[in-house]
Formats: sequence, C-alpha cells, structure tokens
Amino acid sequence: MMADEPEDKLQSHVPHTARIWNYWLGGKDHFPVDREVGERVREIFPVVIELARADRLFLGRAVRYLTTEVGIRQFLDIGTGLPTQDNTHEVAQQAAPESRIVYVDNDPLVLVHARALLTSSEEGATDYIDADLHDPDNILRQAAKTLDFSQPMAIMLLGVMHFISDDDELQRIIDRLLAAVPSGSYIAVANTTTAVNGETTAEAVRVWNIDAQPKLKLRTPERIAEFFTGLEVVEPGWVSCSRWRPEPEWDGGLPVEVDQWCGIVRKP
Repeated sequence: MMADEPEDKLQSHVPHTARIWNYWLGGKDHFPVDREVGERVREIFPVVIELARADRLFLGRAVRYLTTEVGIRQFLDIGTGLPTQDNTHEVAQQAAPESRIVYVDNDPLVLVHARALLTSSEEGATDYIDADLHDPDNILRQAAKTLDFSQPMAIMLLGVMHFISDDDELQRIIDRLLAAVPSGSYIAVANTTTAVNGETTAEAVRVWNIDAQPKLKLRTPERIAEFFTGLEVVEPGWVSCSRWRPEPEWDGGLPVEVDQWCGIVRKP
C-alpha cells in the first residue's frame, strides 16, 4: 500500500485516543485495536465510561453557558474527537443559530466523519482544521478564515491538554492561544487527574500509554489551574467535570466525582 492511501493514514493498527473515546461513549467509529485497549483500561478502571460521559456532558453545559449566559458566538474546539451527539456546533447553534465553530483534530478518521457530519445552520458557519495542538500558530492561521479574532470567542480544550507532556510547552501553547483572542474571551478546560481514584486511575493511564497514541500525562487539579493564572475563573471553579453546574438531580444530590477535572476561565 502506498503511504498516502487513506487506509494507511488511518493507522488502523495503532490505537488512537479519538477512536478509543468513541468506543467508551458507545459509538461505532473504531477499530479492533482501539476496542482492545479500551477494554484493557476499562477492566482496570471501570468508571472510565462514567468519566467519558461526564466529560461529554460537561461540553454541552459549557457551550450552553457560553452562548446563553455570556453571549459567545465563536468557538475554537481543539481536539474535538469523533462527532457524536450534541457536538459543539449543535449545542451552540441551537441556542444561537449565527454561531461560528471551528473544529481542530489530527486524526484522519475524525476528518472523514467531520466533513460528512459537522454541518452548520444557514446563519452560522462550521469548519474543520486538520492540525495539531503542538502547532498553535497553524491552528490560529487556519481558524482566522472562519472566526473573527477581533471579537470574543471560546477556546475548547477538553481532553486534549493531557496529551502535551511537557509543562513548559503546554504553557507556551496556552499563552499563544490567549494572546490571539481579545478581552472577554473564554477557555473551557478538561484534563485527567488522580484526584478521585488515585492509583487506580494512574494504573489505567499506564496501560493506556503502553500502546495508545498519543500518550497521556496526568496532572493535579492545582497544576491544571496554574496554567491559567491571572484569568478570571467562572464559578464553581476547578471541579470534577460531573460537578460543573450539573443538571438538577431528582434527589437534590451531587453527581459522583470523576477523574476528569474542568473549569472555564475568562480573559479580562
């Protein structure tokens, strides 16, 4: 097979985070090798299914908050993963049809599905960029074809920061993204931790990192917050993503915490 053929680009023999995540969410867009790694992690860490779903539900609540409560109409969703239900553009454009969304990922399978599924309302716009968070300048350059960087926007970094292993590089990336957007812009964050399940989560991540690409780095909630020092933190602050403004429970209780910590910050 030639190196530039689609089957080769998909790397169906290499487990990939977007496809494993899709498997955990009950999707159909994954290969046997993704299911194998997903099952090995689930055997060690059964609550990974709850974690994946809590992360996805946080995305919906975050986008609804940003559109309906603070009036954001532009979203740069980096590390979007495979399209499922309630994608960023669907949630945003349901509340504000004129919203403009740019998705960013570097998995060819994501690209195939994004082109087919990530449609837009007539009033708004949706685009997809095949790019890597390691190269923020490329992301910003391509996103400027759809988004107006003179106006506030929301940058979504959900389940992607933990794939940048070097803290200094991650800080430079965040600083570069923040420098490109005006005051009144937001960043929504979700990152894996061991704050809830401790060594069980750490062992699951160790198994993940044996085969899956890219590798994952755990960070404490305190370290995650440090990347955004100087920004305004939206209430309720840095919490388990299951507990960020959860939908009302029938018994009034709080959802169970998961090892996916999140927060939304505002650029003053």
